[in-house]
Amino acid sequence: MPADDHILRKQLVEFVRGEGAHISLKEAVKDFPTKHYGAKPNGAPHSAWQQLEHIRFTLRDLLEFCTNPEYTAPEWPKDYWPEAATPPSREAWDAAVRAVHEDMGAFEKLIGDPGSNLYAEIPWGDGQTLLREVLLAGDHTSYHLGQLMMLKKQLAD
Repeated sequence: MPADDHILRKQLVEFVRGEGAHISLKEAVKDFPTKHYGAKPNGAPHSAWQQLEHIRFTLRDLLEFCTNPEYTAPEWPKDYWPEAATPPSREAWDAAVRAVHEDMGAFEKLIGDPGSNLYAEIPWGDGQTLLREVLLAGDHTSYHLGQLMMLKKQLAD
């Protein structure tokens, strides 16, 4: 591992947080109207709730893959997308937002830990590295937060 990989680790944390050119989770869900959690405007394939739950589930799955030697992959796409367009409650929405923040925090700790080898293959994977999974987590989350923002703008009263 390069002695100066602290620069890479710092930039990876910023990427996972949604800093720089990427929107943050906080900004994407800020003032999102409760009445629009389940709406699918203009033929959108997924509601805001489905986007948020997909982000939450996938981020947790990626974290589990990186840290759990007993990891078992969920079924794609069935397990990754909720069927219901609307959350069961406002509390469920808030819990999903908290869970995403918590898992982002767990990724940040993993990235920041000098004992976490960013370049070594994950032993129970098939060639993936922590670096690859962090980039995938940041990219995936950013992509769907962008979709969430688009829904927010389309649904604006």
